[in-house]
Amino acid sequence: MNILVINGLLIDPSQDMEQPGSLLIEDDIIKGIVDPKSYTIKGDTAFIKNRQDKAFTVIDASGKWVVPGLIDMHVHMRDPGYEYKEDILTGTKAAMTGGFTSVCAMPNTRPVNDNKTITRYMISKANEAGYAHLFPIAAVSKGSEGVELSEIYDLVDAGAVAVSDDGMPVASAALLRKAMLYIKPLGIPLIDHPEELSLSKTGYMNEGVASVKLGLNGIPQTAESVAVARDIMIAAETGSKLHLAHLSTRYSVELVRWAKKMGIPVTCEVTTNHFSLNEDAVNGYNTNAKINPPLRTERDRQAMLEAIADGTVDCIVTDHAPHGNDEKEIEFDKALNGISGLETSVGLSLKLVHDKIIDKKQFVRLMSCAPSTIVNLKNKGTFKAGADADITVIDPDTKWLVDKDKFISKGRNTPFHGLELKGRAVMTIAGGNIHGNTRT
Repeated sequence: MNILVINGLLIDPSQDMEQPGSLLIEDDIIKGIVDPKSYTIKGDTAFIKNRQDKAFTVIDASGKWVVPGLIDMHVHMRDPGYEYKEDILTGTKAAMTGGFTSVCAMPNTRPVNDNKTITRYMISKANEAGYAHLFPIAAVSKGSEGVELSEIYDLVDAGAVAVSDDGMPVASAALLRKAMLYIKPLGIPLIDHPEELSLSKTGYMNEGVASVKLGLNGIPQTAESVAVARDIMIAAETGSKLHLAHLSTRYSVELVRWAKKMGIPVTCEVTTNHFSLNEDAVNGYNTNAKINPPLRTERDRQAMLEAIADGTVDCIVTDHAPHGNDEKEIEFDKALNGISGLETSVGLSLKLVHDKIIDKKQFVRLMSCAPSTIVNLKNKGTFKAGADADITVIDPDTKWLVDKDKFISKGRNTPFHGLELKGRAVMTIAGGNIHGNTRT
């Protein structure tokens, strides 16, 4: 498509850009910022000097931010195998509604994405759906069972952008080391779910006063930080790219802070859930707040905010984990972990800007530029000429109520139902295709 976005605030940290301007898209490619004197507008159509043979669709972004398409590098699409929870059509459409033009899908499907057939199936189905781009993350080990490495080279060749056994940690230090040595020449990251199962497997929420009051077995913070320390030291030895998923404790981010000072190739993410909520959200045995890693103390939540503000955290993710009602509306110890997060992420993350924890460019860096760099998504996360026409238009000031019954996602499992948020994506453009105004 040929599009001209006018009157918006263009924000692109990859070019240290934050300025009003007009952005030109031609043949599904970003051509760059254009001078208003170079075009004329008639109705909803613009004509560019020296391009009189083409008509450009005009999008008026007055009062809104225009940013490189947001990227969520940690989602669970549930397809193949669990389509009753989510499928690639509903998941990628929910992503577009939430403001994401690209998502990276974890491999804990059924069967597990440990072979090129599944990888290609996921890409093909997303292309057919025509919403957000989908980039599969393949399993580190066959079946994610932690015994034998999957055929990582074939998986990357088929389109996988990283490897992970997410949902579970890489089972042993020996297997992790072997995998990290294998991926180094491929240039992809290994994304680990840091959890020491011997410390966590009998727990249901954060271990502490709150778990004692509720009479629930707790998961200690060391279940995460011990695994983070293991992973970092193996990354230091191998020099391979390590990305730590969904950190939740102050000790974990302090370890990452140290690793970065030491020059170890480590990046990390924090979910909207872990910087928005603390363990008190579980009160009343609220299964919609049951996640893994669990919601931690208020001190830990504040540590996540500090680590986001000082750059220790590289990106914000949703860890979108849709489930059926019968998997959540049951006894707390039996309920599955996870929150459906694609459609609330932008509103929750914009609170960081409104509260002056981060600025506009940091917001875009965390949710677009950095994810594209970590998983090597070429021509995304930027407005540089030649980049893909992936754009998110955000109204930072509109107020709206979270209504799970209006979710595009099949997952209605959210602890944010009824919460008023300020700011949301009102339009997304992926590959030159316009989706919006999604919800004004």
